[in-house]
Amino acid sequence: MQNAPYEAQVEEGKEYWYCACGKSKTQPWCDGSHAGSGVEPISFVAEKTETVWLCGCRMSETLPFCDGSHNEL
Repeated sequence: MQNAPYEAQVEEGKEYWYCACGKSKTQPWCDGSHAGSGVEPISFVAEKTETVWLCGCRMSETLPFCDGSHNEL
């Protein structure tokens, strides 16, 4: 986890799994490290091919996307 968003390139129509637990070694993507934690990854399908900003602090109200909540920590 980090106190800033992750910049990520996504492709239209592709499904992605965002790490919601903060334990993944492949941040911001899930690598299965959440097993047994009770926290599940968040899936989303990219609406278009673009750069997105994914939440690094896990406090965003629009997970998996950054809403600037890290600025209040």
